[in-house]
Amino acid sequence: MTARRRIAVVTAGLSQPSSTRLLADRLTAATTDALVELGIAAEVTVIDLRDVAHEVTDHLLTGFPPPRLRPAVEAVAEADGLIAVTPIFSGSFSGLFKMFFDVLEPGSLAGKPVLIAATAGTARHSLALEHALRPLFSYLRAIVVPTAVFAATEDWGATDGPGGELARRIDRAAAELAALVAARPDRDRPAAGALPAVTPFEELLSGLSG
Repeated sequence: MTARRRIAVVTAGLSQPSSTRLLADRLTAATTDALVELGIAAEVTVIDLRDVAHEVTDHLLTGFPPPRLRPAVEAVAEADGLIAVTPIFSGSFSGLFKMFFDVLEPGSLAGKPVLIAATAGTARHSLALEHALRPLFSYLRAIVVPTAVFAATEDWGATDGPGGELARRIDRAAAELAALVAARPDRDRPAAGALPAVTPFEELLSGLSG
């Protein structure tokens, strides 16, 4: 039986189409390919935060997730790995991106492998990955992969071929995430040391009477 893992992708791009969503899609494809090479099938859920922005705000105000937001929150909590991509505004992650992770239940990301990535108009914002995103997910007790991926406007040009620097970073980060996700327990296989299924007492009695 092929092992399977759940990957949640959170993208906080505000425009449509969005370079943030484009980067998220490329990271997702590379991670899926890396998992396939490890003999693992990926179940991917993409959460485009612009579609649930009002619900995120309502959750912050009321403390309860609106029905439309609940599947996104559950997808992140139940995922074996997370890809989180944000545009950079004023030297840090977007407000919508931060708000979403603020409404998650405490401990939702504890021990969860996370690949962080960001987009911006200029490469001068690339350090936001290390001074803003990585500390955020470390605080949430996630396991952040070593390679973070940043894409400025010029990175989407002609140099972004199979051998381009952006493509190499995407593949390296995806391989790191896949390795961590692959090490998590298989959902289709009982964990080591798990107790065997218990036969109901009524079934035991019926077997004796027969």
